[in-house]
This record gives sequence, structure tokens and C-alpha cells, in this order.
Amino acid sequence: MSPAGAALEIVASDSERAALVRRFGFLELPAFAARVTVDRRPGGQIVVEGRLRGKIVQACILSLDPVTQELDEAFHIVFKQGLAEERDPESGEALVSAQADAPEPLPGNLLDVGEIVAEQLSLAADPYPRKPGLKLEDVMPKLRATGRPNRAEQRRHPFAGLAALRDKPRRGR
Repeated sequence: MSPAGAALEIVASDSERAALVRRFGFLELPAFAARVTVDRRPGGQIVVEGRLRGKIVQACILSLDPVTQELDEAFHIVFKQGLAEERDPESGEALVSAQADAPEPLPGNLLDVGEIVAEQLSLAADPYPRKPGLKLEDVMPKLRATGRPNRAEQRRHPFAGLAALRDKPRRGR
């Protein structure tokens, strides 16, 4: 990377989109591209900024029908070289800074811009895609407006047999 930084245009190939579909559980990823700039700042900071554009097809959480999401998301991440990862002395687990704008540690000298873009794609995807206008009642007509099943439609509780035995009089005692 030059001292002035670098600008990258990333357009995912068919095989790269297929790998992202498998990795993130999408139904399809018909289009995906990103424009990214990487700049070195004083103090060992590296700033990665960019914009994702594309289209994701996911399964609706209620009906499993395909739901399409258009992507147009900006991102901004600050990394810092030489940040020592703090660890809890008792458990050995990594400690995370509570500061919202704390830089991400950059171990080593390499920055995987493709992986950063893939992670931003997973963050931009709707975690609960729902077909527009679809309601839970449309998918589960047995539910009343209250959202609870009618008494006749309730499943038998696994301990219902034990409860019936509890209410029976005991023999010989």
C-alpha cells in the first residue's frame, strides 16, 4: 500500500458469489460489488472505508419463500497495528474494549480486504427476512388473535400422564 493509500473496486465472480451463498446461507447472490479505500493514518491506524452494492435472496423466516434485499451500504472500520490483545489473567479470554470507536487490532502486516467486504455483507443482510405484508397469522391459521392455540388444538404436555397419576388415589395406602 502506498503512503497515500489505495482504492479498490471489487466485483465478485460467479464462483465467489456461490461461495458467499454457501457461507452465509443465502438462497442467491445475483450481484455483489464493493468500492473500498484503504488509508494509512498517523499513529499506526489504517482506515478502511467503502460501499457495498448488490442483491441478496434469502428465505422468508415465516414462509420460506424467497425474499430479495437490495444492498447499498456504507462502512467505515479503523484498524491499529501493534495493539496488544488484552487477556483476562484468570480465564485467558480476550477482553473487548467498550469504546464504540476503539480501533480493531491488526495482527501482523496483512489486511484481507476481501474478508472485510465479506463480513460487511453478512452484517448488511437482514437477519430476519420477511416477505412484505406477510404476518404470522397468515402462515399459522390455527392461532387466534391472541397468538395462543385454542384449548382443543394444544399439544399434550409431555408430563400430562404423570399429572394424571398424581391425581389418582393410590392403592393399598
